[in-house]
Amino acid sequence: AIGSSLAGSLYGVNVLFDGVQDKPNNVTRFLVIAMQEALPTGNDKTTISFVTTHEPGALVDVLGVFRDAGINLSHIDKRPSGRENWQYMFFIDADAHREDPVMREAIERARSLCRVFNVHGAYPKAEQVL
Repeated sequence: AIGSSLAGSLYGVNVLFDGVQDKPNNVTRFLVIAMQEALPTGNDKTTISFVTTHEPGALVDVLGVFRDAGINLSHIDKRPSGRENWQYMFFIDADAHREDPVMREAIERARSLCRVFNVHGAYPKAEQVL
């Protein structure tokens, strides 16, 4: 597994290789999966994935929902969906907790524009890079 030397020290795991990154300022994100979602802190993110329809402007329509709600999208990525050729799954991190009323409304509006829509969870923003 890839992890920080701090994680190795904390969990008693030996570091086999150091400096495996291809860029000196590279950062790897790790997720913690839990049965219960983190409560809102006022400084949160929500991770969402979705597949749009194949129509002109479909992606900008979905992203515009968050813009119109005043919700910043701090990360966006795409990957092949694995469902159909040339169909992509988009992943976004929104700077709001899924339970915030404005975010809840944005989620429902965005969901109505998508073929597939999943909210993966909400969590406090990282305070620092370890």
